[in-house]
Amino acid sequence: MQENQMGGHTIKSHGAKVARIHMHDWLILILLIVIDVILNLIEPFHRFVGEEMMIDLKYPMKDNTVPVWAVPIIAILLPFAAILANYFYRRNVYDLHHATLGLLYSVLITGVITDAIKDAVGRPRPNFFWRCFPNGAALFDPLTKNVICHGDKGVIKEGHKSFPSGHTSWCFAGLSFLSWYLSGKIRAFDRKGHIAKLAIVLLPLLMAALVGVSRVDDYWHHWQDVFVGGLIGMTVASFCYLQCFPFPHVKDGWAPHAYFQVLAEGNHVQSSSTRIPSLRLRQPEIEAAYMQPGFSRESTGNDCHSTSPILDAMENGRRF
Repeated sequence: MQENQMGGHTIKSHGAKVARIHMHDWLILILLIVIDVILNLIEPFHRFVGEEMMIDLKYPMKDNTVPVWAVPIIAILLPFAAILANYFYRRNVYDLHHATLGLLYSVLITGVITDAIKDAVGRPRPNFFWRCFPNGAALFDPLTKNVICHGDKGVIKEGHKSFPSGHTSWCFAGLSFLSWYLSGKIRAFDRKGHIAKLAIVLLPLLMAALVGVSRVDDYWHHWQDVFVGGLIGMTVASFCYLQCFPFPHVKDGWAPHAYFQVLAEGNHVQSSSTRIPSLRLRQPEIEAAYMQPGFSRESTGNDCHSTSPILDAMENGRRF
């Protein structure tokens, strides 16, 4: 399928139709947002933290190198800017819609999975000691040796959300989707040997990896938290992209499945509409064959010469 067939599927001409067909997808997307908000409001599991365990949880409290407000910019707005730029270049609303929907699902499904695991596991962060004892005075239960925190409740709550890393999973979800998207658009795997294309494909993944490294450097996460967070984000993004787009290495890997389905349906309708009138135009020729001199309607099938005008006319109608 050639790219020059694009251009007639814009937001104005087909946007409402595409959104109406996928209305349930957008409703479920809203449900995912609600679920993720609830997961952030509930109290996580408070894992037992003994006195001896505090040895590995005394890393200093530092500010985030990548603040929380920057995560949606990196994971959503940056990939969406590339998707929007592609729409203005190719004017394909199917690509715009499915890429946007796939991106949002990648990030939100990843967010729900990450936050659900955070609440269920309740792993303390590397700087948990200073969250629990902001003045440095440690206090433990005399019998169980579990911590008795006297810090801010909100800070302590976040201290039990180390595994997996939310910053990392969100960024890997959005930027992995962008990496898939770019590889299809630039035909990175067209077997022509343009290795420089891989630099474009791998750049978003490098950015996501640096975000993950910053979480370890800031002592907000253990390295296992970052590794699993990145794995979750990449896996979900891959599923969401391949739900909407073909693999980047195939011939038609530059556009979503829905676009090619619309083209196929359009070609089928067009070919059907051109065949039916042609048969109707041939009908007078068939009638005229009956009126030729020397032809009789009562002629039998044994007279091959007398029936040839009808057969010829019908045959011409089929071949047209």
